[in-house]
Amino acid sequence: MTSSLRVDLSGCWLDDYGLTRQQFLELSSRLDEARHETVVTDETLMQSGEIPDEKQPLDGRFYLLPEGLLKDYGESRATSELQAILSTARHLQATSDAVVVLGIGGSYMGTRAIMDSCCEPFFNELDEGRRGGRPRVYFEGNSLDNDSVQALLARLQHQRWSIVVVSKSGGTLETAVALRVFLEALEERHAGELAQRVVPVTGSDGKLDQLSQTIGCEHIFRVPEGVGGRFSVLSPVGLLPAACLGVDIVKMLEGAAAMNKQFRETPVAENPVLQYVGAAYLLEQHRGIDIRILSVWAKALESAGLWYDQLLAESLGKHEVGATPVTAVNTRDLHSRAQQHQEGRRNKVIVNVTTRLTRSDRLTVPTREQDPDELNQLAGKPMTALLEAAYQGTNKALRDAGRPVIDIELESTDAFSLGQFFQMLMLSTVVEGRLLGINPYGQPGVEAYKSNMKSILEMER
Repeated sequence: MTSSLRVDLSGCWLDDYGLTRQQFLELSSRLDEARHETVVTDETLMQSGEIPDEKQPLDGRFYLLPEGLLKDYGESRATSELQAILSTARHLQATSDAVVVLGIGGSYMGTRAIMDSCCEPFFNELDEGRRGGRPRVYFEGNSLDNDSVQALLARLQHQRWSIVVVSKSGGTLETAVALRVFLEALEERHAGELAQRVVPVTGSDGKLDQLSQTIGCEHIFRVPEGVGGRFSVLSPVGLLPAACLGVDIVKMLEGAAAMNKQFRETPVAENPVLQYVGAAYLLEQHRGIDIRILSVWAKALESAGLWYDQLLAESLGKHEVGATPVTAVNTRDLHSRAQQHQEGRRNKVIVNVTTRLTRSDRLTVPTREQDPDELNQLAGKPMTALLEAAYQGTNKALRDAGRPVIDIELESTDAFSLGQFFQMLMLSTVVEGRLLGINPYGQPGVEAYKSNMKSILEMER
């Protein structure tokens, strides 16, 4: 299948405040080199196992996941990892009214993005029939919020429920504490069933793996070696909960594989990954634009924006470089942020994310006999037309103010489109790291607060 995602840079060609086509042309050879490094050099190094110090860590196997999982599924379906994921998801669907996903950062943000993008809005509020017999899915272990945990425990009290816990090491405090709390509640509700109702996604050794063996978990999935947490959404980390929700994970992987193919084969000027990276990088280097507003035009994509916030911030926020990511949802946030985006500091690029199709029937503005709000003039117009007018009007206002804009268009918010989007942004982040001269993998700065937190807790003993 071919990629349907499109990137438009026409909003960047601003002589006084944006880019010139010549600048992009001059960057093309470096973009090509970064692509070659991502596709060929990194893969060769990972296969050889001889990774030089300056490349450590090299968590680039995310790039190989879509084709690898699909190939295995096509050739050896019964024994493939995808089949194991689908079978476990069916087990959880059959035995659970609710599934609690425990994880933090990349261990849950991609899953949340999949749920919000691909499932019905207010999915957890639908009755079982309208959910298609699939369990409600809740997220915890991503903070230390006492009231949130208590509220979820109370909601689960009279339901059949299970746990999917995601942690490569099992040592992350938020997730480990939540697991202990929810395990206690699960033992009370489903005594003797922990082995069937706790599904870990973890590394091959570590605290969570040890706990899984102690419990005797019947289903255990592995975070692939060479795949960092924020790059793991297209592994069992995201695919297992997505399958529980009834999302077509095969289509999602096919979307990602289509983006890989386009990334490998398409010329720089028509390559969505390299177009996006090239424009963002040049704007930062030539215009000092270091705030990147991912401006999504569908509420379903807000969580995907927050997933990208982590991906960009942890990957590129090193050595005093890297853009600051911000997610905005329109038209909601036009009423709170548009003023600053149009007339504030010239340190922002707006990255619009739109979809060509809606996933439900189109609503139209109704006619009313009384017209005090004077909306009868819009009667019969679909809401999608109003949204399009807002989008075009906002882009014109930004262009007139000399504010650069990058437009990304998806076909829909379905599994295939989201797979493309995930893979495009992960590849883009790696390529941008190469241009900046930093390693996009690893997150050494995060360890400082963890160490401080551990010391404080030990002092309180």
